[in-house]
Amino acid sequence: MRILFMGTPDFALFSLRALVEAGETIVGVITQPDKPKGRGYTLTPPPVKVYAEEQGIPVLQPNTLRGEEFAATLASLDPELIAVVAYGKILPTNVLDYPKHGCINVHGSILPEYRGAAPMQRAIIDGKRETGITTQMMADGIDTGDILMIEKIEIAANDNFETVHDKLGALGASVLLRTIDAVRGGTLTRTKQDDSLASYASKIEKEDCVIDFAKPASAVHDQIRGLSPIPLAFTHTPDGKMLKIVASEIADIEASACPGTVLSLANGKITVACGTGAVSFLSVLPEGKKRMNAADFINGRKISVGDLLASDAN
Repeated sequence: MRILFMGTPDFALFSLRALVEAGETIVGVITQPDKPKGRGYTLTPPPVKVYAEEQGIPVLQPNTLRGEEFAATLASLDPELIAVVAYGKILPTNVLDYPKHGCINVHGSILPEYRGAAPMQRAIIDGKRETGITTQMMADGIDTGDILMIEKIEIAANDNFETVHDKLGALGASVLLRTIDAVRGGTLTRTKQDDSLASYASKIEKEDCVIDFAKPASAVHDQIRGLSPIPLAFTHTPDGKMLKIVASEIADIEASACPGTVLSLANGKITVACGTGAVSFLSVLPEGKKRMNAADFINGRKISVGDLLASDAN
């Protein structure tokens, strides 16, 4: 089967690598244009591009999938199936309708829950204890297509975005291969989504990263781990400096102070009062510094018991 792969970040790389190692015929890879990264704004290729070029697979980075130019490209590649994993753009109708076996998408949630751009982060932030991979037959709309296969995993108490991302990346590759085998064998079944059960996982914005200590400790901890290792939840120290939190745990301590008050610096942890309970910071990223253990931040005398951490710098 002639497969065209469309994907961009590390999450997509799991699936592309699995397709290659399974011996599938990849006629090309469509990925996003290179983007500037880092302090030097160095133009950096997507992970999928780097791997595809190493494998000798043709790589295309069109600015748009609409218009005659990409239509001609699609016709020249002539895929029988398009596999889409975190590509980053909505596919127009002419692309969706081209391959005879359709466009199959790997999505990091149990659809119809958490349609959209940030399903893994939102599930962790919301305190979910389960997530999964859905393969779906793509249609007009965002993650609204018929469900093909679903496989679930547990979100462990101290999983963060990175660990869930890697687990779902590997699982997504496995489910995609099984879905393609079902296409090839003529055994694929389609189930319409129940739109009444749908929820939307919008892109993570800066305001999603601001810690509100008035919330329960469990919610603060879930926010921190759902945004780690990137972009990271943050607060501000009394001197107005931003303090990003890399890792935390729910503290076994009674808290009766104002939410945001530093209760303890014992055992190399920064323990802070929340609306209910308290949370301990284990690893932090101070403004203008590198990531460090909370103990090192404490030893630098940058924080004291009784300090009030705030959502803004004022």
